[in-house]
Amino acid sequence: MTSPRSVPFFELGFRPFFLGAAVFAPLAIVLWILSLRIDLELAFRYDAQSWHVHEMLFGYGSAVLTGFLLTAVPNWTNRPPLSGWALIVLFAVWILGRVAMITPLPPLVAIVCEGLFLPMVLGVMAREVIAGRNWRNMAVLIPVSLFTLANIGFHVETLTEGYAATTIRLGFAALIFLLMLIGGRITPAFTRNWMIQKGVEPKPPMMNRFDGVCLVSGLISLLAWVFLPEWTGTGVVLLLSATLHLMRLARWGGWRTRVNPILFALHVYYAMIPVGLTAIALGVFDPAYATAGLHVIGIGAIGGMTLAVMMRASMGHTGRPLVSDIRLTLALTCIIAAVIARFLWASFPNIDWMLDLAALFWIAAFGLFIIRIGPWMFKPRLS
Repeated sequence: MTSPRSVPFFELGFRPFFLGAAVFAPLAIVLWILSLRIDLELAFRYDAQSWHVHEMLFGYGSAVLTGFLLTAVPNWTNRPPLSGWALIVLFAVWILGRVAMITPLPPLVAIVCEGLFLPMVLGVMAREVIAGRNWRNMAVLIPVSLFTLANIGFHVETLTEGYAATTIRLGFAALIFLLMLIGGRITPAFTRNWMIQKGVEPKPPMMNRFDGVCLVSGLISLLAWVFLPEWTGTGVVLLLSATLHLMRLARWGGWRTRVNPILFALHVYYAMIPVGLTAIALGVFDPAYATAGLHVIGIGAIGGMTLAVMMRASMGHTGRPLVSDIRLTLALTCIIAAVIARFLWASFPNIDWMLDLAALFWIAAFGLFIIRIGPWMFKPRLS
């Protein structure tokens, strides 16, 4: 009898969770658009918009985050990765959460089923980091913990207040900060390695105090936005943080990587963070900008960076060269097109078909990922 540990699909966390996220991302958007166009009933205890926000943020976002952490943490700690039955159970709990959000289960049962996943992930990560005495990466557990609390808080706030405005912002803030922290570490590192191989100068600087200032400013501005979204001072600190992160991005010299689409995409999508923060800052004065900013970050920064990381990690960990082809390059381009279309719809809501166009580009991006990379997830790593 074949052991689950020997099945390629369950030998490392990126395989089930990246593929699961890639399948769920377009499916959730199809259901969301259908709910708007033909009044499809999406959820039995939340309105359709709450379901949409939750599932893109805590459904898709948690799957990609888990796939990344389950693959990266063993490298950080030099401990064996989660695999076999343990990985199957964790993946099944994530699927259970998606089912619980769309079926008529009793509210408490649904909340327990959906809210179980992230605490399990947090527990696994904490165990591995502590057992591996990898204190340097303990900082990653802080935003993951906030993301976990935000998900639980979403259910409580929605059922008590009607709409989970504060905990949705907290969930966004946790993911944005993770992008600032992890994305701000891997993007210049990958760029530096590529430039060394190609003999390109000057190389991006290593992490230093300026990066620390950027992270602190990001944390302060995001917390201000979570708890004081309408305060003028929040707009000021968001603009300051956006400026610092643009300066941080410029120091990496990403324009020199444009011949490498997957690497260049990381720089482009990181730019969506300061662009989105700027729009959210303007949202203090006009809520339409805040909605546009959230989608710039949600589609461009979170969706784009996670898609590019899923591509790169899947290639590296299945033994493929880190080279994009026409399908993957088109997928990366579709994310940018989706950002533009969704931003325009936020600015001109009367052009209703612009929302459908944004959805189409999003679906195409992940569909291309599934077609090109999906089969690799079931095959052994190439030697």
